[in-house]
Amino acid sequence: MLSKEAAKEWNIVFWGTFKSIMNGDKSSNNRKINWLNYPSDIRHVYIRLVCESNTVALQLDFQFKDQGIRDIVWEQMGELKALLEKQMSYPGQWNRSIRNKEGVILDRISWELDDVNFYDQADWPKIHSFFRDRLISFDVFYQEFKDILINLVD
Repeated sequence: MLSKEAAKEWNIVFWGTFKSIMNGDKSSNNRKINWLNYPSDIRHVYIRLVCESNTVALQLDFQFKDQGIRDIVWEQMGELKALLEKQMSYPGQWNRSIRNKEGVILDRISWELDDVNFYDQADWPKIHSFFRDRLISFDVFYQEFKDILINLVD
């Protein structure tokens, strides 16, 4: 187990390396983008990159406090599911009404990478490649369909 300081340094090096890998990649709409903090442009919709020991995932979280809005957005995502999964070319997990570590109830679509360890530097190329491929694929889908979601919650 790493000390708090060592874990912080590990994170800085890992994410710094990933940022440099993604530096030349633009969004599908040809704009420069901060891939580490992917902008959803929708309040309470979050795109997260998660690395925790043996958990590596790209997560799309819908954290609307209003259950009705979450229901509408989830239903719309269900309508877009075939298009999203085709674009991602990687199986996703669709989880409804889960509770995160902070106790917030949310809906989540996630793409997870198995059999890697974030704390094994030999696995980093595989993790970086996974994130890069998933983010670029997600971006193509999201740039095309985000206006539908924006219109639902406005």
